[in-house]
Amino acid sequence: METPVTLAQVARAAGVSASTVSRILNGTAQVSDEKRVAVERALSQLNYRPNVLARGLASGRTMSVGVVTQDISSPFYGDMLRGVEQGLSGSGYMPIFADGHWRAEEESAAIDVLLARKVDAMIVLGGSLPDEKMRSVAAAVPLVVFGRTVPGLEEQCLRLDNEKAAYELTRHLIEFGHRRIAHIMGPVSHRDARDRRAGYEAALAEAGLPLVPELVMEGDFLEPSGFLAATRLVEGREMFSAIFAANDQMAYGARLALHRKGVRVPEDISLVGFDDLPSSTYTTPPLTTVRQPTFDLGVVTARCVLRLLSGEGPDLPHIDLRVHVRESTAMLRTAHGLAGR
Repeated sequence: METPVTLAQVARAAGVSASTVSRILNGTAQVSDEKRVAVERALSQLNYRPNVLARGLASGRTMSVGVVTQDISSPFYGDMLRGVEQGLSGSGYMPIFADGHWRAEEESAAIDVLLARKVDAMIVLGGSLPDEKMRSVAAAVPLVVFGRTVPGLEEQCLRLDNEKAAYELTRHLIEFGHRRIAHIMGPVSHRDARDRRAGYEAALAEAGLPLVPELVMEGDFLEPSGFLAATRLVEGREMFSAIFAANDQMAYGARLALHRKGVRVPEDISLVGFDDLPSSTYTTPPLTTVRQPTFDLGVVTARCVLRLLSGEGPDLPHIDLRVHVRESTAMLRTAHGLAGR
């Protein structure tokens, strides 16, 4: 087993004191550029690895960041978690992941467990906990929230304009001549689902198109619910020529249902999703969708929490969502669309 390199060894190689090396590592030293370069050269040559646990104990920190997600198995959140890992890389902080399973009581329990483990900060991705709970967490540790805005913590919340993006996606279908557009929405309890439906309805209203309740189905953001909703739409009495699924996973399920019913995409029905998961480029046909830069979002939230830990402001960026047009949408070829298949 390799013997760890000590600060004393680094100090001797650099020709400085061990306390100087320690201060340089902690970022508190005011030394000449010559000494700093000598220490950095010695650190590199000796392959010095800091003892993170010891540094954490000395500073009263656990060097851990709690990350509460809603579904670790989800491609959307999985990509964000990879981004969080990347954003924390090299900082000495390690993420501890916990899953809320889209249930407020489990999300609250996960947060309480992480706080009991003395995490130094927390990132909460999505969820529906009361604002009071989120403010109490922020009072205990630095907190960054994705997917919602908590009054009083606005600068620490990264919220994307789902309504505007859904509006633009629906407008894309309208501009292609579609007038009867079905919508497979996410659970009504989720803010993202409500915002995406609001954008869909706003685009219909602006174009003077009716909102047909029978063409709106509720899913749960998972593939089977998209399959079931599309099957019900095809077997229903209302005509439609396009489907807007509120996320890519439900669009995948809808695509399979259409295939099973002998419905062609986009020749018979245009289909769009939301998220632009990596696999959406490789579906048949490739899926038109709204791109959410999930990996980058994870990196951004992690770097924000590091700024909070260092006493800086959060400085969260504004991130636009854009429609990526692929081959799953086409100009409407008939005046009727599909019904009763």
